[in-house]
Amino acid sequence: MKKILCITIILLLCIGINAKTTIIQQSVEGLINPIGIDEKKPGFSWILKSTKQNTLQSAYEIQIFDCTKKKIWNSGKVTSSTSINIQYAGPELHSNSIYYWKVRVWDNHGECSSWGSMNQWRMGFLSQSDWKAKWIENEQVKGKETRSPYFRKSFVQNKKVVSAIAYITSHGLYEAFLNGEKVGDAYLTPGFTSYNKRLQYQVYNVTNMIHKGKNVFGIVLGNGWYRGTINWEPRKMVYGQNMGALCQIEITYEDGSKESIISDNSWKTSFGAIQYAEIYNGETIDANKELIGWNTPSYDDSNWKSVSVANYAMNNLIGTYNQKVKKHEVFISHKVITTPKGEKVIDYGQNLVGFEKVKIKGNKGDTIRIYHAEVLDKEGNFYTENLRSAKATSTYILTGNEDVFEPHFTFYGFRYIKIEGIKGEIIPEDFTATAIYSDMPKNGSFTSSNPLINQLQSNIEWGQKGNFLDIPTDCPQRNERLGWTGDAHAFFRTATFNRDVRNFFKKWLKDLAVDQLPDGCVPWVIPHTLRDDQVGSSGWGDVATIIPWQLYMAYGDVGVLNNQYDSMKAWVDYMNRNSKNNLWNTKKDHFGDWLFYRPDDDKDGIAAITDKQMIAQCFFAHSTQLLINAAQILNKKEDVKTYSELLSKIKEAYWNEYMTANGCLVSNTQTAYVLALQFDMLPENLRQQAVGRLVQNIEKYNNHITTGFLGTSYICHVLSRFGRTDVAYKLLLQETYPSWLYPVKQGATTIWERWDGQKPDGSFQTAEMNSFNHYAYGAIGDWMYRICAGLTEATPGFKEIVIKPHLGGGFTYMSASEMTPYGECTSAWRLKGNQLEMDVEIPVNTTATIYIPNGNENYKKVEVGSGKYHFTNNINN
Repeated sequence: MKKILCITIILLLCIGINAKTTIIQQSVEGLINPIGIDEKKPGFSWILKSTKQNTLQSAYEIQIFDCTKKKIWNSGKVTSSTSINIQYAGPELHSNSIYYWKVRVWDNHGECSSWGSMNQWRMGFLSQSDWKAKWIENEQVKGKETRSPYFRKSFVQNKKVVSAIAYITSHGLYEAFLNGEKVGDAYLTPGFTSYNKRLQYQVYNVTNMIHKGKNVFGIVLGNGWYRGTINWEPRKMVYGQNMGALCQIEITYEDGSKESIISDNSWKTSFGAIQYAEIYNGETIDANKELIGWNTPSYDDSNWKSVSVANYAMNNLIGTYNQKVKKHEVFISHKVITTPKGEKVIDYGQNLVGFEKVKIKGNKGDTIRIYHAEVLDKEGNFYTENLRSAKATSTYILTGNEDVFEPHFTFYGFRYIKIEGIKGEIIPEDFTATAIYSDMPKNGSFTSSNPLINQLQSNIEWGQKGNFLDIPTDCPQRNERLGWTGDAHAFFRTATFNRDVRNFFKKWLKDLAVDQLPDGCVPWVIPHTLRDDQVGSSGWGDVATIIPWQLYMAYGDVGVLNNQYDSMKAWVDYMNRNSKNNLWNTKKDHFGDWLFYRPDDDKDGIAAITDKQMIAQCFFAHSTQLLINAAQILNKKEDVKTYSELLSKIKEAYWNEYMTANGCLVSNTQTAYVLALQFDMLPENLRQQAVGRLVQNIEKYNNHITTGFLGTSYICHVLSRFGRTDVAYKLLLQETYPSWLYPVKQGATTIWERWDGQKPDGSFQTAEMNSFNHYAYGAIGDWMYRICAGLTEATPGFKEIVIKPHLGGGFTYMSASEMTPYGECTSAWRLKGNQLEMDVEIPVNTTATIYIPNGNENYKKVEVGSGKYHFTNNINN
């Protein structure tokens, strides 16, 4: 068999011997040709391609040019294999300036590539003084006023425009228009941040939208997260009382002259069709009040009022790096239902997040209401009790002509819509549903020979899409939709496999750092919109250490460790200060292993309750270890010494408080043993027996999982790490409650908040907290990629890769692909009887260790460089 393997590799090595290394993708700060970068020393990355095996970069050269294509910086030939996050080191960059760049590389075969394409990026505003614009408001939008204000500015252009760049942000959400056309294709701008400290602005190239002669710029606003109702308590106007807009268009003419069109007291304001818009409650649009053509040059605005100018600080304005929320999949009716109650309902077949688009004709003044729901109840009626106080309703008032409606400043989590107010039959094609989510590039794929697992993967992906609308929310449908920290850390690595979330989470982590309390305590949700006493839960606050480290491992971006190190350290210091005798047991309101298995009528005491302080101690140790890891990378030697000593004390305190001499833990639960093993809390000589106790516990529950949010993301990894992938597969493939496949068998198209959100008889676990789109339990996706398909990083950013699939579970086929920072990596295996076939692709400028299964957890090890490889092997059972 060894001979067969060698022949296969040699044949592939012969392919493309004369091929040249080429540059196929270039990015600045993780973005391709970005606009509005306010990082003064941006980072450059590129992806290489070569059909020659074992190709590595040996050197690179970067050249930077200004707007005239004059060279301003040349890195020179730099001997390095690094091709990600190379920091700019040239002269000072200037606001609102465009720059061009290209790169070439030398490889280990002695060849120099051609120059890559001449890519570009545009700087944003680098100084507060760059803002000439003023904040404008409508004086009537105060107190209980629900209508959306419209703003308008006319200006005349008689010169030829060579460049027009618009800078826009708002208090509230905005849509902008230039001469009747929507500016950009994003929604829910400027996004959700800790507004008083960090307010994003967006930058748009509007050069081709400006006409000679009269032009009009228009903006309409909605409450959004800034002024609207947030949280379940609820709280309104958390950040401010008034909606407002800030806009500046920088125009450059052919003759070299420049002009700024700014928001100021020359703008006018009015109200239009949008009568009400709230994130939780929905939107009301009265088409009879539409200001036809209000954002076009021909419109008469003589009846509009002058705006008021507000004086707000500009020092919280920041550029936008994370991908904007955009429209994606469009769904047509899966079926039309008349429920037992006589409700008119459309089923779109997929639980999604977004809104409907309606084309309808009726009598003038007719009111159409559209309600949104994730599920039907056991009788088949429309069910909205789990939305709690969120009304999630679109209200449309007709003109008598054919009207087309679509919300602007809200979103819904739904599979079903209920329609009221239509006379006659529903025409399904008049109602479509559009999914919206942050425009994160698709990063990976996973498929297998098991249709239920493929549906689970689809559910995981839809859970991510539906909850990644500028921040990682817990759920998208009820009166919450907040950036819960525990959910985010549990799911993060699965998220990195499915989508490119580097910038998405870098932005969110910066909000975490600024919202962290002065004592280092981390709020439950980011941005922090709760009370200041709703903070500091173990496993939630640890997001401050877990995601920065995992982001570094996934993307090789040491910058995130630099940015977040103080925040990481502050959280560990907070736990340490609030510990007694190195036990973090002073805080009593930890969430613990949230939503663990607990039967309704637990007379036998089988609920899987894990001591909260015991969990806290495990995460105290884990966060300390991650801080040590970051300190080592950043060469902070004193911190390495200090926190290494602390870690030893934390573990010793754990042994004394929560473990017997024989290794039995105070809580005999799956989560207790999983966390102890995952975070190396046990002495090495007691770890294997702990694995045995874990397996016994799983068998006690008839091969069912009993973990909650904190244990679920680690349990299968722990089993595989200690040689029990067979048990992990049993958990994965379990089809009855509690399990990952139980919701799939119930028809779920997303991940549920609870293992049994809807019971086999169609009844519900609870109405108060029962989301059907809640991604936390989707963390199993990480194990499916890394262990089942066997694709994982050996060093940060996948510079060194391990391919080690684990056979089992009756699977005959498994395939995963991942767009790493160096290019696409794939791992696929297929069983035909006892014969295994493996196909692997390793990206250029990386190396890999491939483990070829030989049966019974035995492997043949092969070291390779970049290229495509095919292996065959006989499996010994």
